[in-house]
Amino acid sequence: MTFWDTPRHGGNSFNRLPPDLAYFQALKAYGASWVRLSYDKWQPAGRDFLLGDADGYTGLASNDLAQLRQVLDAAHAAGLKVVIAPLSLPGMRWAQNNQNRFDDRLWQDKDWWQQASAFWRDLAVALKDHPAIAAYNLVNEPAPEKRAGLAEHAAATDMRGWYRQQQGGTRDLPAFYTQIIAAIRKVDPSTPIMVDAGWYAAADAFDYWPQALPDARVLYSFHMYEPYDATSAPNLNRATPYAYPGPVTFAGQLQTWNADRVKAYLQRPLLWAQAKQVSANRLVAGEFGCMRRWSGCRTYLEDVLSTLDQAGLHWAFYSFREDSWDGMDYELGSAKVPWAYWQAVEEGRSDPLVRNATTEFEPIRQRLQP
Repeated sequence: MTFWDTPRHGGNSFNRLPPDLAYFQALKAYGASWVRLSYDKWQPAGRDFLLGDADGYTGLASNDLAQLRQVLDAAHAAGLKVVIAPLSLPGMRWAQNNQNRFDDRLWQDKDWWQQASAFWRDLAVALKDHPAIAAYNLVNEPAPEKRAGLAEHAAATDMRGWYRQQQGGTRDLPAFYTQIIAAIRKVDPSTPIMVDAGWYAAADAFDYWPQALPDARVLYSFHMYEPYDATSAPNLNRATPYAYPGPVTFAGQLQTWNADRVKAYLQRPLLWAQAKQVSANRLVAGEFGCMRRWSGCRTYLEDVLSTLDQAGLHWAFYSFREDSWDGMDYELGSAKVPWAYWQAVEEGRSDPLVRNATTEFEPIRQRLQP
């Protein structure tokens, strides 16, 4: 846990091909100390990587586990710590591996909680002694609220009222985490555990949690893409894209977003942590980013990073050299990628593009340096 006592900066790896030593060395060379690693795009031995089948977990897929260990070995050889971040759990298959359908089963039946607990217990047994592991991020961007009557970015009072109705039920995210952590602690008492806020890890979605989790070795993670209508891909297709700084729709209203608004929004997890006696060095901006071809992206990154660093938080940018989607691969600059990139994706090959420390990457590069 002492690794997380001082601010740690890194990147996200959501690649379709398992990263190799050169990949991790490149991230390390910029000054990163950790990588948040997702494996759900890798070719699985069965239906779902490592799980075998999210429709019924019976044990870790051994071939997939061997592949994951090789990647962890490469990260360790490069001098990076790793946070494992599954996108799928039993009863909650990641939408992009599920014909783009949101899978809500985990939040409807606690039998899936038992399977998720078994999966994490098994994974902790397998990985607890690996020197690269810095934390287990229990699941990426959970959204138990999505189909349960709570609006995204609702007022804090509305969130708390909603939670009082859900507490103890199948959509009680803190209770779900508590159960998973208990299963892990039976086999691994020491590895830090990272938990995402609800509503896709929104920075305001800790607001309804009545207290911190009982385990002292927990890190609390949120993601920052707000205002999403401006930072995301659909904005680039608007006749007149939203600018930054400028007015943008957020939570059903047109609001002006600028450095002050970014800072005010990112105060939400900080204020929650202060109220629940969670120190700032236990808060993580697990993802943040914007479309690299968006004119406001560099300014937005500057404002987000300035706020995170001023607060002394850990962070990992999204994403580093992603090989299936170029939208937030800042080393590619602001130009469209050539057809060769997409051809490599179709053919399952590594993409041939050369990455550089571009202007778009500069806000991150400057702050990665120790």
